[in-house]
Parts: sequence; structure tokens; C-alpha cells
Amino acid sequence: MRPWGMAFVKAELRVGAAKAYGPAVVVTRRASDKLREGHLWVYRSDVVELVPALDGAAIVGGSIVTVVDQRGIPMGSSTYSDTSEITLRVVSPLAGFTRELYLESVTEKIAAALALRREVVPECFAGAGTTGLRLLFSEGDGLPGIVADRYGSLVVVQLLTQGTAQDDVRAVVVAALRDGLDGDGLVIVERPDPKVRELEKLGLPPAEALYRHDADSVGFASVFELNGLKFHFDAGSGQKTGAFLDQRLNYAAAARYAKGEALDVCTYQGGFALHMAQVCSSVTGVDASRGALEVAERNRELNPGLRGQVDWIEADAFELLREMEGSGQEYDTIVLDPPAFAKSRRAAEGALRGYKELNLRAMKMVRDGGTLVTCSCSHHVPLVDFMEVVRSAAVDAGRRVQVMETRGAAADHPSVVTLPETDYLKCVVLRVG
Repeated sequence: MRPWGMAFVKAELRVGAAKAYGPAVVVTRRASDKLREGHLWVYRSDVVELVPALDGAAIVGGSIVTVVDQRGIPMGSSTYSDTSEITLRVVSPLAGFTRELYLESVTEKIAAALALRREVVPECFAGAGTTGLRLLFSEGDGLPGIVADRYGSLVVVQLLTQGTAQDDVRAVVVAALRDGLDGDGLVIVERPDPKVRELEKLGLPPAEALYRHDADSVGFASVFELNGLKFHFDAGSGQKTGAFLDQRLNYAAAARYAKGEALDVCTYQGGFALHMAQVCSSVTGVDASRGALEVAERNRELNPGLRGQVDWIEADAFELLREMEGSGQEYDTIVLDPPAFAKSRRAAEGALRGYKELNLRAMKMVRDGGTLVTCSCSHHVPLVDFMEVVRSAAVDAGRRVQVMETRGAAADHPSVVTLPETDYLKCVVLRVG
């Protein structure tokens, strides 16, 4: 068969897929192999062709499309982005999903996600010392591009893709959350992620609350609890949706091991520091953000019964640890919880160097028999690579380091075994001798 003839046959297969299943996106063999293995993303570099539906309408950002391989075999339905590097996010293994079917599936998956939280973190619904948790975790709950966190009576929603940041999805999400959570004082607001908004070319969300149970319900600020400690929350400031709820159980674990004088590096709003202050004689929290430390101090004031003295230092973590280590400063407990150093695959090598430096200096500063809690939230740095950094730092520091626990995100942040990117948080508790 002549080359042009084979190309014609392939084109006919693709058009046939579009006829059968509506608008379709043809992907490379590499992408189709990964999808068959359960991965849920297709990158722009793996998109071969866009095949419009029978009416010829162009496929626009936010559309629901069928994913097909280069033989025209359908592989499921996904949302489509015309700007993001992650062009396709699978929403169903079934081909030919319409917008209506997609919205129905969102409602069903939100109900399932809330039921899961009631099962695995019932204390968060009983008000038993924890009222902050993640309700919806994007791909972790089969809801790509949809995140919702609860801070007491305030729920913060993020719609992070062109396929989800639309009025119909917004209405379905609010209705499902309202039905599953409604109670006195419930307020639902939307808070965009500025970086994602830019990448996805999204418009601004509604400025007013999406839902209020009572007309006089609290606004965009609240106080919530984690492990019996109180924290301020303001939907108009801070990172992520406002706090790091994924570290909730790791905060408690750090407090179990902590003792004596403690140092919390990259403390943000004081999560680790305040938990350790329950058992330590003194805690120093370090962060480069003055605004974060101001919130941390307000959080300290919310918890007057803490045992230890708490102080804050505004400084760059690398510079301060270099200075402290050089001057012979020592601590009984050190926590390292830096932001994600690797925002992309290409940044992973530099991230490993950063993690190595922080861990090396911390290991030199921990007193014999002390504890080092070291974390990474870079999903481009897998656990095996992170542990190699820890091993290398221990060798260079000349310390005997024992692994007490290897931990991840709390149960309200479920990961998907076929999507390693959802298993992003590493928290390792070490005894340094």
C-alpha cells in the first residue's frame, strides 16, 4: 500500500471514531499505553490530532472529548485544555461522554467522596478536635480539576481547569456539597489558584460566596481546629486553599517524637511549630514570609495553653541554617517542611540539591538522640529519590540516622496508584545519633 493510502486509512479510522463518539482527540502510542496502564493524563506533546464532531464545530478549551489511539480505538472520555501542558484529564473510562453525563458523574463522585471522608476521618464531622479537612481531592476522587477544603463552617472550592471552571460545573459542585454538608452557618466560596488561572487562561470566579446557609453567616474568614489546636483561616490569603491540611497527621506525629528545643524550618503559619510547642520547652519557627509569620503568631495566641516558648524568625531557610550550623547551634528536634522545589520534571535535579543541603545542615545541628522530621511535597521527586538524598546527607554529616516512620498525606488526600503524581507528600521521621 502506498504511504498516502495508509495515511488515508488512518484518517478514516479517526473520523470514524469522531462519528461514533463525538469530538475526539487522537493520542500517541506512548500516551495510549500509559492510559491502558491506568494513568489519567495526556500531555500536549502526545496529542496527534483533534477530530471535530459531525457538525464540524471546533474543539474548544473545556470540552468533553473522547480519547482515541492512532488505530481509532476509544480509550475513554476526558476534559480538554487548549493551553495547559496537561491537555487531557480522563473523567471516565467510557467513550462518548456528553456534558450532561459528565455533570451527573460529578454529582455522584462528590457524594462518594464525602461518604469516604465520613468513613475514614469521622472525627472531622463529629467536631472532635479537628474541623479542617480536604473534602474533594481532584484525581484522587475521580474529579480532575476540582478541589474543596473545609475549615469549620467555611468550605473553599477550587475549579482548576478549563473543563471545570464553568458555571454548570460550579452549580453542580455547590449543590452536591450543600446536600452533603448543609448545616447552620455553612458558607461555600471559590478561591482560584493564581498560577493555574494563568496557565489555563481562566477568568475570575464570582467575588461573592457561592452559597450561604444563613444570610448572616461568617464571611471569608474562620477559625478551625487540627488535632485539638485552633488556627485562623482567611480565604483571601495564604497558599493552596489557605492551609496545609495534608500535613495534619504528620503534625501530630512530629509532636509525639519532639522534645527539648525545637526548630521548625519553613513553618508557614505554624502548623508543626505549634504542635511541637505542646511538648517542647521552646520552639523557633522560621519562614521567609512576614505575612505567614504574622498569621502564625495569631495562631499561637489562639492556643494559650502551649507548654513551650514560641518565637518566630523571618529569614531565608538556606541562609539561616548555614549561619546556625556554622555557629554551632544545636536543637533536640528539627522539622524541614520546604515548599515544592520541583515545579517541573526539569527542576527535579535542582530540587534534590536543595533538599540535600537542608537535610545535611539539619543533621549536623541535631543533638545525639534527637529527631529530624523531613518533608517534601514535590511530586516530581519520588520517595526513592528523596530517601537517597537523606541517605547521602547522613553519610556526609557522619551521623547514624534511623528511620522511625515514613509517612504521607492524611487519609482525606487519597492517592491513585496508577497516577504517581497524586502521591506527592513525603514525611520521614528520623532519629539522629
